Amino acid sequence: MTAVTDEDHGKGESKGDSGEKPDGAKDGRWDDGLIARRAAAAAARDADEPVPVLAPADDDAEPQVEAYAPADGPLPARLDALRELVGLSRARLDRDTLAEAGRVLDEAAARQRLSSRHTVVAVAGATGSGKSTLFNALAGAPISDTGLRRPTTSQPIACSWTDGAAGLLDRLAVPGRLRRRPHPGPAAFDEALQGLVLVDLPDHDSAAIEHRDQVDRVLALVDAVIWVVDPEKYADAALHERYLRPLAGHAEVTFVVLNQTDRLPGEAADLVLDDLRRLLDEDGIALGEHGEPGATVMSLSALTGDGVPELREMIGRFVSDRTAATRRLSADVDAAAARLRKVYVAQGRPGLGERAREEFADRLAEAVGAAAAGQAAEREWRRNASRACGTPWLRLWRWYENRGLPGSLDRLGQALTPPEEELTARQRVEQAVRIVADDAADGLPGPWAQAVREAAFTGAQGLPEALDELAVKAGAPGAGKRGGGTETGKGKSAVDRLGGRPPKPPRPKWWPAAVLAQASMTLLQVFGGLWLVGQIIGVLEPGLVTPALIMLGGVVGGPLVEWACAAAIRGPARRYGQDAERRLREAAAGCGRARVLDPVAAELVRYREVRERYVTVTEFSTTGR
Repeated sequence: MTAVTDEDHGKGESKGDSGEKPDGAKDGRWDDGLIARRAAAAAARDADEPVPVLAPADDDAEPQVEAYAPADGPLPARLDALRELVGLSRARLDRDTLAEAGRVLDEAAARQRLSSRHTVVAVAGATGSGKSTLFNALAGAPISDTGLRRPTTSQPIACSWTDGAAGLLDRLAVPGRLRRRPHPGPAAFDEALQGLVLVDLPDHDSAAIEHRDQVDRVLALVDAVIWVVDPEKYADAALHERYLRPLAGHAEVTFVVLNQTDRLPGEAADLVLDDLRRLLDEDGIALGEHGEPGATVMSLSALTGDGVPELREMIGRFVSDRTAATRRLSADVDAAAARLRKVYVAQGRPGLGERAREEFADRLAEAVGAAAAGQAAEREWRRNASRACGTPWLRLWRWYENRGLPGSLDRLGQALTPPEEELTARQRVEQAVRIVADDAADGLPGPWAQAVREAAFTGAQGLPEALDELAVKAGAPGAGKRGGGTETGKGKSAVDRLGGRPPKPPRPKWWPAAVLAQASMTLLQVFGGLWLVGQIIGVLEPGLVTPALIMLGGVVGGPLVEWACAAAIRGPARRYGQDAERRLREAAAGCGRARVLDPVAAELVRYREVRERYVTVTEFSTTGR
């Protein structure tokens, strides 16, 4: 089939790159250059009418700018939430990650400062698709240049139906000489099109890189876009992969027009249109069918005018609704939120549960030797009871046994810790911090998981030394050596610096009675012994039974009192040891909480804050993302 392009029929259409009045302009009449004058004259001769006049946009007149009215609905709240989200995340996420969200906020602020009664619609397409011909057909005048020369359109050309769009066109960087007004006629006075700003873009597949850059820049700023495709290039991968698929979330502000249907015979136009819909569906673009929101897809021929009135009517309803800018900004917010999803949405329910906190406290207690401290305290209680309630002879023997033995067990109480145990204690602290950090970061997005781990490891610096200080104060075995060289023990005795005995436990009220009973047993032994000695040397009258019984009572009674006291102190000694272990455990847990758990919890609170902002941003998504 021989293809006849729109440009083949449009060689004589006007070129809209000149905004200067020709020398021959009269009565304030204005034309758009030599080509435009020739085309206008030819059209006038054919219609036997006066030569039409193309009016430029009146940039010199005072612009009638209407401030952007605050949008109803969720958009303002979503923008505020996105702004707070970016602000809270700057210290945790890199600049590149937040760049798109920042751009959306900047562009939203810039658009909201401009007119809300204007809708900027771009006409985009590939080389030879006939977009400039469609642009002229909608404007009702040959504003944009068409023809066989490629590329035909080198810069954006704008046609504004009403005044007050200068700020919007400045934002698009459309030069003043390329700003037009529609030809006076039905198109210009169509009430539904009042407020429309139509922009003809260069070819998105142009060989000139600067043309493609122009297309990308303007497409990021307009309120809506009309994609013009032709039967030959409607399935072009460059169009679908570079533009339609990434902008799938902007379906509500997208028109896809199959042009040049006059070149297709019979039902071929319907078949091509169905295939185009299939491709758009694969791109993820929602199609506005059966009253559902989505992209508008239709076929027409800009050259013959078939379908153009229907498109103009659709654009009129779209413009008169005055919601295109809001929809576009909402879709931009959706796209920015979709890109940020991986850095804000966690897998599961991350955080620090009670079990993780308890396990962390248990590991610190193990590292600080809380159990050993409790056992030492219990032994010390028993030792003191044995000293107070034991027989004098046993106490004397123990004194003799420990005299002059600086390394005895009673003197140092297992104070010296083997080097391998010292290293293990520090490793246990580090392991406890690493485990609790991993538990807290489990399921978090990468940047926030890293922030949680950094908070834990930063807080853990000096934690072994702090725990060792607690152990020294509690008198735990090995304290002063566990942390790896803390100076906490300076000024104390060697025993205390090496982790000596726990503080002397208080004596129960019944101990004096036990001491008195033990003293009585000793006195009985002494009295019975002296009585026997007196009988032996003849000082006293003989009678061995009575002094022997008295002495035997003292000898047997002393151990019995000691045994009774040992049985009586078993429970209090155990409770005292447990209390010492509990105090050291709580002190270690408090130290770990202040240095590690609280900073980690603060990071988790910050994450929950930004997560709430992100939920607000995505809660009223218009694209379902």
